[in-house]
This record gives sequence, structure tokens and C-alpha cells, in this order.
Amino acid sequence: MARSRTPKFDASEAITNEIIRIIERGVLPWRKPWTAGGSSRPLRVGGEPYQGVNNFLLTMRTVMAGHSSPFWMTLPQANALDAKVRKGEKSSVVVYYGQSRKDAGAADDRSEDDDRSEEARIFRFQKSYRVFNACQIEGLPDSFYPDPEPAPDHPPSEPIPHMQAFFDGIDITTVFTGTEAYYLPPVDKVYMPSITRFQDPRNFYGVWAHELAHATKAPHRLNRDFGFSKFGNTSYAREEIVAELTSVFLGQTLGFTAHTLEMNAAYLHNWLRVLRSDKGAIFKHAADAQRACDYLIARSEAGRAGGRAKAA
Repeated sequence: MARSRTPKFDASEAITNEIIRIIERGVLPWRKPWTAGGSSRPLRVGGEPYQGVNNFLLTMRTVMAGHSSPFWMTLPQANALDAKVRKGEKSSVVVYYGQSRKDAGAADDRSEDDDRSEEARIFRFQKSYRVFNACQIEGLPDSFYPDPEPAPDHPPSEPIPHMQAFFDGIDITTVFTGTEAYYLPPVDKVYMPSITRFQDPRNFYGVWAHELAHATKAPHRLNRDFGFSKFGNTSYAREEIVAELTSVFLGQTLGFTAHTLEMNAAYLHNWLRVLRSDKGAIFKHAADAQRACDYLIARSEAGRAGGRAKAA
């Protein structure tokens, strides 16, 4: 009699289904303003911030669980610190990307005109592992539970100096007019309402980040293309996810949360359509967003450095 096999754990499917269940409730928890122990990003056991999809996933889980520590670690890492995960605590799945070289076979088996590149013999893979927040663990040093920092108070409808300086440094033209926010590819410009239309100025910067993220898709920037895009189709929805995650990642650096002028069922449906049809989408688009975030940070730094040089 043949044994029944336990289905192999599919991290992509499990993570995607987790996000779908959350969005189906009508919420985007990563938009909730938060810091854990003074950090706006989830941290590895050694203090390094998570990047890309793991940053997004652990941010979401920190918010939903109400964890007050930014630190996450595996069971062996906790045990190495003479600490123990409390009984009944559930782990969180995160992913690891790596690459290894394929065995190309003996060199004399290949013809002289075999033009397969070194790149073609690189095998990329994804593995999953499980982590626990420090708040789920007993016996850790006090350093894993840093004190929270007080939330800054920003005057309504007024620029926030360090955020304004960041966005002003980016060499993508923004026109402030009207009541809508959008990126217009034919003229390569972002259009934004004035900050005076926003009670909370952090929402202004969240929207601005979202539209600048769209601008990074231009061929002379990151050249991101999901095919013909029109309002409501899958290509449009994929680009919206990238812009949302870019705003999340930039906001962690600067102190705002992702924001859009329209938060409605149609916006949530964009996410659900893509996630239900492609279990790898959140991983790809989180990587797209990390690249967009890094691009905007680099452009801002270059712009501000140029401004200082001119002033000197």
C-alpha cells in the first residue's frame, strides 16, 4: 500500500494566501503608522534591517500582532542566546534568495561555438525559514527590547523639513496643481495637490512617494514594464502594487506611511486580482519596489549633494 505523502510546504503560496486573507478584510495594515522599539523597520538578530518582501511581511506582522520589539530571529538564534520561544507562539515565514552554479559538465563535452554564457549556468533559488519576534521569546537581553521613541508632532498642512528636502532633491519634475495626484508619462511629470490640501502633511509625502514611484518606471530610469496598462487591468494593478510598496519602504526611511487619495474597494481589488492569479507576484513586486526606493534615495542624495556644491 502506497504511503500518502505530506504536501511539500509552498512558502510563496502560504505567504500570498496570508496577504489575501488580510486584504479581504478591507485593510492594508502596513499603512498604520508604527515604530517598534524606536525602529521603523523589522531588524535581524544582529540589528540589520530586513529588505524587500521580508521587510514588508514582517512590518505587516508587527503591526497586526502589536509587537513592541523590532527584532526577529530563528529558533536556533534564540537558543544560542540562552533564550526560549514561549510555548504556543506561532512563527512567521520569511524567504531567502540565493544562487548556485549549475554543473555545466566537462569542458570537452561542449563545442567551440557553444556560446552559453556564465549567467545562463547560474541557478537561482528561493528558500523559506521561520522567525519569531523578540516579544515571543523569553530570556533575551534587554537590548532586544529598546524603548520606543516619542512620536513627532507635525503642524497641519505644513512642510516637514527633512521630508521636503528629500523630495526636493529628486530630479523628477513635480507640478503642484488641482486636487488629483498622478504621473503623466508623455511629459514625464508628476502632478500633485498642494500640501495645504492635506491635514496631515505625512499623507502628502506618502502620496508624493507613490507618484514618484510610478515615474521610476520610465525607460530612462528603471524601465519597468508590465505590458499595456489601462485603469483596472492587470498591468495597471501590478504597477499600483509596486508604487504602494515603494511608498511603504520610503516612508520607513523618512517617517510617513503609504497613502493614496482614493482608498476604496477598487484599490483593494487591484491587489486581490494580482495575488490570486500569481503566487509569486508579491515577491517580484516587492523587489521592484525596493529598486524604486533605492533609486529615489540615490537621486535625492545626488540632488542634495549637487545643491550643497553649488552653494559652496
